[in-house]
Amino acid sequence: MTEEILLHTCCAPCASSCVERLLTEKRKVSLYFSNSNICSEEEFEKRLHEVRKLAELHDLELIVDPYDHDRWLQWLKNQLPDFAEYPEKGARCRFCFTYSLRQTAEEAAKRKIPFCTSLTVSPHKNSKLLFEIGTELGNFECYDFKKKDGFKRSMTLARQYGFYCQNFCGCEFSIRS
Repeated sequence: MTEEILLHTCCAPCASSCVERLLTEKRKVSLYFSNSNICSEEEFEKRLHEVRKLAELHDLELIVDPYDHDRWLQWLKNQLPDFAEYPEKGARCRFCFTYSLRQTAEEAAKRKIPFCTSLTVSPHKNSKLLFEIGTELGNFECYDFKKKDGFKRSMTLARQYGFYCQNFCGCEFSIRS
């Protein structure tokens, strides 16, 4: 029997090689797009459009956590009052990751399945930190998707499928970093 897994999906380019790997391992993959950190609804919709294309390519279920940037900002402010002052890859990122992964963990718990994240494919993201957060949330599988040339493969697949490739993580604070 194929074991199901919920993949927190940051964007189609990153998720493409993660999906490929999980399918190769005979996993039943569902995508969870939870990205209220994205600075505008327009950018959120642009990335979601590409994730929908990825889901259709592989006939995968796609669950979308509704966009609520204000709720994300308020949550971040409650965790780290001066969050806007931190540089990219600083303390703010830990809380941002926690927010999206917590949303994913809750969906995975409802479905009684494990989850992982496509964020680990990026050489710009700290997999060790993501593993720590995911493990604290429970039922997390530590896939370091950047291994085995995962990022390189994701860029190849993004070009092959014509996915929109953004040049910032999504939050307005990463634009100015």
